[in-house]
Amino acid sequence: MPADSWLVSCSEFLLSIDFLLRSGLSCVSMPYPNILQEIQQGFYLYVPDPEQVKRVYEQLRTKDQGTPFPFWAKIWPSALALTDFLQQHPHWIKDKQVLELGAGIGLPSLRIAKHAAGIIVSDHAAEAVALLQKNIQYLGLLHVKAFCLDWNNLPEETSADTLLLSDINYAPEQFDPLLAMIRKMLVQGTTIVLATPQRITITPFAEAIQPYIKESVLQTVAENSQPVEIRILVLAL
Repeated sequence: MPADSWLVSCSEFLLSIDFLLRSGLSCVSMPYPNILQEIQQGFYLYVPDPEQVKRVYEQLRTKDQGTPFPFWAKIWPSALALTDFLQQHPHWIKDKQVLELGAGIGLPSLRIAKHAAGIIVSDHAAEAVALLQKNIQYLGLLHVKAFCLDWNNLPEETSADTLLLSDINYAPEQFDPLLAMIRKMLVQGTTIVLATPQRITITPFAEAIQPYIKESVLQTVAENSQPVEIRILVLAL
C-alpha cells in the first residue's frame, strides 16, 4: 500500500475509534468468573471458567428470564482456525487497520495483534467486551481497543482495511443484516476474512457471498481431541 494511502486509512481508523469512544460503546460489565488459561503454546488469555458459566447463567436468569446464554464464553473451532490461518498468512493483517465483529473472547485479534497497525475487537455482549478489555490490558496491547458493536447497527464511521468474522453465520434470521453489513464493508474497500464451520444451514448465506470469494482454504483444528474442519473465506470486490 502506498504511504499516502496508508496515512488516509490510519486517519479514518483513528476517527472510527474516536467516534466509538465519544458514543460510549465500550463496556464494563463482567459477571462470569474467569481464569488464566494457556490457549496456544506460550500464549495465555483470561477466559470464562467453564465450570462456572452455566451456574452464573442460571443465577442471572432467575433475575431476568431474557438473559441470553453466553455462547461468546467459549473459544470455538472457527476462532482457532482463523487464528491459525492468519498466523500462516499474516499479509492479510500486517500493518493494517483490523476490525473484528462478533469476536467473543477475541482469540484471532489478540493473537495476531503484533502484526497489525491497529485493531478494534468487538462483540454485542457487554460481558464479552469487558473480558476483551481485561485481556488487552493483560497483554499490554496499546494499539488494540475493545467496544460493544452490533453489525445490525454499526456506526456510519466504521471502517477497516481487514474485517475478521469467526462463526458469525449460524442464525438464518441474521443472514440478511449480516450480508448487508458485508456488502457495505466490501464497497468501502475492506477485505473480509471469514471462518465458518461446514454447516448445511449456511447454504443460502454461502451462495450469497459466492461472487466475493477470492480465496477458500480448509483448515483442520482439534476440539475435544477430535478433528474439526473449518472453511476460511477471503472476500473482496
